[in-house]
Amino acid sequence: MDNQLADGILPLIIVDRSAAKPLYRQLYDGYRAAIIRGDLRPGQCVPSSRALAVELRISRIPVLNAYAQLVAEGYLESRVGAGTFVSSSLPDQRMPYESRTAGTIPAGSAPRPVARRVLLLPREEVVPWRGRWGPFGVHQPALDQFPLEVWSRLVLRHCRSPRVTALLQLDPLGSEEFRNAIGAYLGTARGVRCDTQQIMIISGSQQGFEITARVLLDAGSPVWVEEPGYLLAQRVLQLAGCRLIPVPVDNEGMDVAAGIKLCRKARAAYVVPSHQYPLGATMSASRRLQLLEWAQQSGSWIIEDDYDSEYRYESMPIASLQGLDSQSRVIYIGTFSKVLFPSLRIGYMVIPPDLVNHFIRVRRTMDLATPNLYQAVLTDFMREGHFARHLRRMRLVYGERRAALVDSIRKEFGSILEVHGAEAGMHLAVTLPKGFSDREIAVRAARDKLWLWPLSPYYLGDATRQGFILGFGSTALAEMPSAVRQMKSMLMAD
Repeated sequence: MDNQLADGILPLIIVDRSAAKPLYRQLYDGYRAAIIRGDLRPGQCVPSSRALAVELRISRIPVLNAYAQLVAEGYLESRVGAGTFVSSSLPDQRMPYESRTAGTIPAGSAPRPVARRVLLLPREEVVPWRGRWGPFGVHQPALDQFPLEVWSRLVLRHCRSPRVTALLQLDPLGSEEFRNAIGAYLGTARGVRCDTQQIMIISGSQQGFEITARVLLDAGSPVWVEEPGYLLAQRVLQLAGCRLIPVPVDNEGMDVAAGIKLCRKARAAYVVPSHQYPLGATMSASRRLQLLEWAQQSGSWIIEDDYDSEYRYESMPIASLQGLDSQSRVIYIGTFSKVLFPSLRIGYMVIPPDLVNHFIRVRRTMDLATPNLYQAVLTDFMREGHFARHLRRMRLVYGERRAALVDSIRKEFGSILEVHGAEAGMHLAVTLPKGFSDREIAVRAARDKLWLWPLSPYYLGDATRQGFILGFGSTALAEMPSAVRQMKSMLMAD
């Protein structure tokens, strides 16, 4: 419905009672200019003549005259019983207005400085496969399987009867009830050892990386990152001015010995031990213990990203690295965005006890707290058993889709493609033989709505491998064989 605001939107109009120009003409000119500039858009409701007269403290007569002229010229239109709106079909006459696209600079502009840290980030690249739904979109869950009716009922419950304390709450750690529910879940399902006061609710794992970087890292701090690794975590570290040390990943996860040779005194290590992104390796027990020993001996921190460890298909879920940490060196970060839906933007951190106050101070400075509504909804979603049931159901759904994808790849490609990380999560990776360009193939595939995420951009160094990250969460079981055949046709055409 167009009439979203009962009294309409009031543009910035200056009324000068001492001016020679009549009041109705001032109102007419102000509205006409606002419409042509685009400040008021087609279909927007404008204030009633009575409301505008009260707002401007003038007689209603000049308002009625101005509105009548604007309606007569086609700038406004009246709808019986609804109000007055900006017309959807404007006259051809336009006032000159300079429209600018992103990236353009006004002619003759003075210097336009930005912070040095922004220039540390690589230029943002527009790619056709990001955020797409369908085969083989990455980070896309099976939304058709989400218990939407249950979720909607819980949202409605908390919208209809919000508690006053929830409306006033600005705890930088988050809702205590929600943290209790998360703590119980993490202790049982992930082997995390923590007290409720160590848990901080965050707006997705990205914010967790940002807060952690602000608390623990300085400009120039060397940080181990996985090679290849998760780009958005790397961007946060780059924005903090850190010096990234790419540490190679093999089928046992991050090569800790290689990291020590590259930079023994790194301030921190960012790792994804349960299902490495993008290659999907699970860090072996020996590597985990070696990493913890290194952190203790060098006085370093470990940032553990545990983004989709709930889904494992050939064994029980792997316990967290944090659960093995006896020296409180691990900052554990998890999210609900992968297992429920991406736009939820709710995550959590488990912070070493002696660092909690530091994290609270930084969090309070950044954005005070996470909005309470979805915390309350998720608390009920977990306590009433819906979360556990959803995970059990989705393990079966994703397990079937993952098996169909692996079988189709082997049937169509044989040994041409090497499959990585199919044991867990919602994606796997395949690597290509020499002579292929994953980016070129991905661009071509996107024209046919096949979302092949190239692997090569996830390498910081020159020793890149060509391949694809294939999400299977949003690809229906029946579509998997044909999607793989479509991928094969793209490769054969290269």
